[in-house]
Amino acid sequence: MLKRRYGDRSEWKRILKRQYSQRFIDTEGFKGYVTLLKIHKVTEPLTVNYENESVCIVDDGYMWLQHFPCDEHYSLTTMFDANGEVVQWYIDITDENGVENNLPYTDDLFLDIVVLSSGEVIQKDADELEDALNNGKINQSQYQLAWAEAYKINQQIENNDFPLMGMATSHLGILMKDLGDNSGDGNGEY
Repeated sequence: MLKRRYGDRSEWKRILKRQYSQRFIDTEGFKGYVTLLKIHKVTEPLTVNYENESVCIVDDGYMWLQHFPCDEHYSLTTMFDANGEVVQWYIDITDENGVENNLPYTDDLFLDIVVLSSGEVIQKDADELEDALNNGKINQSQYQLAWAEAYKINQQIENNDFPLMGMATSHLGILMKDLGDNSGDGNGEY
């Protein structure tokens, strides 16, 4: 069984105060849902350790912008610090992106690609993908899909041809405006 992750991350107990917004965007460059989790207060910061550095990805004032592109097998989370600077881009390889109970979700296929603000690219969780195949959580077709998608995205990043990363700041602006207009549409603080 694949892990389903929802855009609002309502299960995340680390976040004490938040705002959430989502929107469907259909433009020439992107078609799909975009969600914004604006983190006001956390129980404690979250820092991840990579081979060459430690990166804080959650703290008071941070924002997570997640793209759920239609008909693709990945989602992109752009993590911004309290100053609005990109900390990292996190690409989840997915079996599918969908919507359930009006919330966008991904069915995670374990493989991840991290692009740090320095430009360093890190491939993550290949061991989890292998374990999932060996334990019957995924089939051979899903395994091959994960590797093919990761290869394609890595090539696009290497060739500066993964435009969604560049759209993050403009999409952040759109969803920030939505948070300023809490007109009873389900967005706002909780």
